[in-house]
Amino acid sequence: MRDIGIILFLVALLGLGVRRPFLFTLAYIYVDSVSPHRISYYLLNSIPLSMIVAVLAIGGWALLDDKKGLRITVFQGLLLALIVYAAWTTGNAVAPLPAQDKWDWVWKSLLFAAFLPLAVRTRLRLEASLLFLILSAAVIIISAGIKTVAGGGGYGRLNLLVDTNTGLYEGSTISTIAIALVPLILWFARHGTIFPPDRRVRLFCAALVFACLLIPVGTEARTGLVCIAVLAVLMLRDVKRRFLYAGLVAFLGLLAMPLLPQSFQERMGLIQGHAQDSSAASRIAVWQWTLDFAREHPTGGGFGAYHINKLEVQTTQLVEEGGVQRVVEQKLIDEGRAWHSAYFEMLGEQGYPGLLWLFLVHGSVMLRMELIRRRYRNATGDKAWIAPLATALQHFQIIYMVGAVFVAIALTPFILLMLGVQTGFALIVARREQADRGLGRWARPAPAASRPLEQPA
Repeated sequence: MRDIGIILFLVALLGLGVRRPFLFTLAYIYVDSVSPHRISYYLLNSIPLSMIVAVLAIGGWALLDDKKGLRITVFQGLLLALIVYAAWTTGNAVAPLPAQDKWDWVWKSLLFAAFLPLAVRTRLRLEASLLFLILSAAVIIISAGIKTVAGGGGYGRLNLLVDTNTGLYEGSTISTIAIALVPLILWFARHGTIFPPDRRVRLFCAALVFACLLIPVGTEARTGLVCIAVLAVLMLRDVKRRFLYAGLVAFLGLLAMPLLPQSFQERMGLIQGHAQDSSAASRIAVWQWTLDFAREHPTGGGFGAYHINKLEVQTTQLVEEGGVQRVVEQKLIDEGRAWHSAYFEMLGEQGYPGLLWLFLVHGSVMLRMELIRRRYRNATGDKAWIAPLATALQHFQIIYMVGAVFVAIALTPFILLMLGVQTGFALIVARREQADRGLGRWARPAPAASRPLEQPA
């Protein structure tokens, strides 16, 4: 029954794409984020669904879409450059089989993210893309939130639709993404046009934000708790009564503490000292190993290079014997320990050029969002939505980059798609500015109410 429902939805979406080819792009966002072929029991799991939808999206754009004002950005150039560089590191990888497995999906994700700004040309398309990203993640978030409320959470025990530990279905990854999406959900509650912000939309957005905040509780991912703290600080940026806001956040935090599961409180308590937690101690050890590895391999060891590591992890444990507490030291041997950090992931796999690439991509996109935010922060009328969206996208990126310190999500497709949409947003604003300058130079501006907001999708 689940397979039939998924297939009917995809058939309907792809059928509509015959008349509106941009819907193929939205279908790819859904397929790449939710991975319906993994949810399916037997009908979709043998079909190269992602490749089929990607070909339809790019082909539909190439044959039928408007290409007026086409521009290639620095962001797209950086993504194409990484494809070439990563192909070389994959050919010289220290762990060839894992490298090839990761390369098979990374280059496709990078290529489609580079294509996305070409297709996201109008505000309607921009909002539709962001909606599909949010609602695709919400498929997992809402389900996990309901299970958390019902008491089905726990570290490594929360069932996220499918039994896999990759993509958005990994606990720390979905915790980071869920919290990072909160500013964008709040933007749709105020400025959305596809679903105008009435009482029903605001109620759904409030419920989805609540579900997002539940994800770190259900997964017991400490990364999520850090991301919630970053979100609370970032929201100070726009609130008018900051002291009242800070007091309310502190009060709600204290109010929620007794309601949180004991296992969650115990796991969060381990943030204070990594030496008492073998998982945290292993992360520190693999980060040190990566620094040493990068000195010998400055251009990286290729995808999956962590498979060759062998670590000695020193941990301490407080043991009580006969009413007396003493500290016991333990030495653990760990092999093939994953990066557990996007920054060490890029350093170990793509070397110093890869780490520089990561900072350049995110730095350039974040700087563009900041410039747009400042330029339009006092805008009104048909431009009032621009600065709040730039702020929300920037906050998404900041929360992601903080969470990425503890999760290896440097090349997660969802993040690459979001960066592609952000670049499309920047191009939309640039084209509007160019049109306004041309209009001011050659003709008198039409009244704001009669001027169209965008080209038709």
